[in-house]
Amino acid sequence: MNNSNINITIIALGCSKNLVDAECMSKLLKDEGYSVINDINDSDVVIINTCGFIESAKTEAIDTILDCADYKEGDGRLKYIIVTGCLSQRYPGDILKDLPEVDAVLGTSHYGDICKTVSELMSAEHKAEDKICNVSEAGSLDHLITDKDVSTGSYAWVKIGEGCLHRCAFCAIPLIRGNFISRPMEDIIKEAEILASKGYKELVLAAQDTTNYGVDLYKKRSTAELIHKLSEIDGIELIRVMYGYMDGITDELIEEVRTNPKAAHYFDIPIQHGSNRILKAMNRFDTEELITKKLELIRSKIPDAIIRTTVMVGFPGETEEDYERLKDNLRRWRFDRLGCFIFSPEEGTKAYDMPDQIPDNVKKERYDGIYELQRQISAELTKERISTETVVTIDSIAEDGIFYKGRSYGEAPEDDPVVYVLVPEDENRELRIGGRYPVRIVDCSDYDMTGVII
Repeated sequence: MNNSNINITIIALGCSKNLVDAECMSKLLKDEGYSVINDINDSDVVIINTCGFIESAKTEAIDTILDCADYKEGDGRLKYIIVTGCLSQRYPGDILKDLPEVDAVLGTSHYGDICKTVSELMSAEHKAEDKICNVSEAGSLDHLITDKDVSTGSYAWVKIGEGCLHRCAFCAIPLIRGNFISRPMEDIIKEAEILASKGYKELVLAAQDTTNYGVDLYKKRSTAELIHKLSEIDGIELIRVMYGYMDGITDELIEEVRTNPKAAHYFDIPIQHGSNRILKAMNRFDTEELITKKLELIRSKIPDAIIRTTVMVGFPGETEEDYERLKDNLRRWRFDRLGCFIFSPEEGTKAYDMPDQIPDNVKKERYDGIYELQRQISAELTKERISTETVVTIDSIAEDGIFYKGRSYGEAPEDDPVVYVLVPEDENRELRIGGRYPVRIVDCSDYDMTGVII
């Protein structure tokens, strides 16, 4: 069989860590000669890498599967649908039973089997009724080094670990991904060297808990050491760390970020709540006192640090007093960036059948209230950056064709606001996508900023 005649589209849903897994599968398929394209209508196989973290993610995954199933009808080219990722890990039997359009499911430990699965489906001996199911217990890390194709990419996600050691009452990730497993440091460095050779200048490190990196392999938290070694790679100019925990923000990590010119002065630390009572019910290690102490420490050592967090509203038993406590603390802590989730009960978690579930309308009101509060805080903090100078990485050209869209050290890709960059008319030059340029911030909205090339 000539694999180059087989077109495959990969759809990555959910978080950045899922995107990395999709990139690993893409590399495997290309190495076997398959044509990986971005056009379902002209594909023989579609792979849907799903998220199953919360109810809305499950709904998105199912809707995507059904949308792709439409392409299998009639005389369309699409023949097979493969479902991978978190949803297939949690519900493989349900997927194959309730979604007969799906031909194969692979669990989170079986990305390496993608070529074998495609080959089996495309073989002359395969029968439509023969479904493929390859799902085993969560908890292995068979991560492959990605080899992204874009030669001038502005940033690249790098997964440094898999799974999670925490047992938050609302979270199904340990059920899906197993306990935390670190990638060997030399493996990460090798991937980073490849990415640097392709033109990527910014690395974004990701895991369920990046601050726990190295505990299993090296018997100590090793995120700071990893940052230091990655910064020695020629071509890498910025290293950003996402998804940390307050107890993992050590003095060593803060000092590495403070003194390493390639480390972004950026901390992404999901706290989930601001009431000690709810934090305890969530089975979190964080407390109001720890959060306050760590934020004060970061800001005293790195005054220009940008700090992002995530909170959850509507956790079972959350009273109006708890909610107001969260808001009061957010006013005090003044995070630069904030994301908010509405609690959804997930099967297998401690919070699934907890008493005192919050009505949906109350959850939505609290969700809206948090975002309105954060809008005000963000607007105040963003205004403080007017007249400052920073280096901006150019990601794309804005829709109007006049501005470029980019990010400084303070904006993580895909999650945060953008910096709109204008080139003065008398300079008459084009900026390179992936290039990094000095910019003066001259204006802002509540979130986004506008800057001019210096």
